[in-house]
Amino acid sequence: MTKSCEGAFSMVHSVLDSLKNNPLRKTLIHHPFFEAVRSGALNRKDVAVFLGQWWHPLHYFPDFLSRSISVVPNLETKTAICAILSEELGEGNPDKAHERIYVETMTAAGFSREEVTEAPPLSSTRDLVKGYERASTAQTSALGFMYGTEVADLAMVSGIGVAVRKVSGIKNLPWVDIHVLQEPHHVEQASGALEPELSAEQYESVVASVEEMWRLWIAFFSELNQVFDPEQHMEASVT
Repeated sequence: MTKSCEGAFSMVHSVLDSLKNNPLRKTLIHHPFFEAVRSGALNRKDVAVFLGQWWHPLHYFPDFLSRSISVVPNLETKTAICAILSEELGEGNPDKAHERIYVETMTAAGFSREEVTEAPPLSSTRDLVKGYERASTAQTSALGFMYGTEVADLAMVSGIGVAVRKVSGIKNLPWVDIHVLQEPHHVEQASGALEPELSAEQYESVVASVEEMWRLWIAFFSELNQVFDPEQHMEASVT
């Protein structure tokens, strides 16, 4: 391996390490919203709101990946993104597509299809989806949003699983299970998609895009907290 190649791969690993330890990622995966979930402060109505808002980025994510494939020039990167997209869409079987499993899982847990798929988006939810749409128009932003999603996704999905189990009593949640199964592969593919050929300036742009995406997700959960403040639930139970 040439010194230039060694330097490029070293830069990739340096970027990956810095992102895994980024304060914004930690803020997201340890958001107070998830503490409310773990403490059981959310009721069924709250969880229905949560599920209805989550649907919007979930439903758009395959579009984001498809659009991203068209803006990355490197064949290896296109292939890595395509591998994630294939699993998102069921690997050739629509019944195994993530959004279909999501609807089936949540309706089996007692939520209506309307609650899960037809809730109007909150302001932060609209901003989040628009962020993904914007990011898919350029190479570095597409890579940033993809990587940033995959390294935080399992923690967020686990939060949904905890919330749904608490209010429904159902333990078997296929949509959560498929993420546990596939997410390590998604993270591997997303990491591999960060091309060694990118310049230092391009990597700075990737990092900025990852941080933008995490800020949008933090805003998403913060607005949900405002919609159903756990303290209000505690006050309501006292009065």
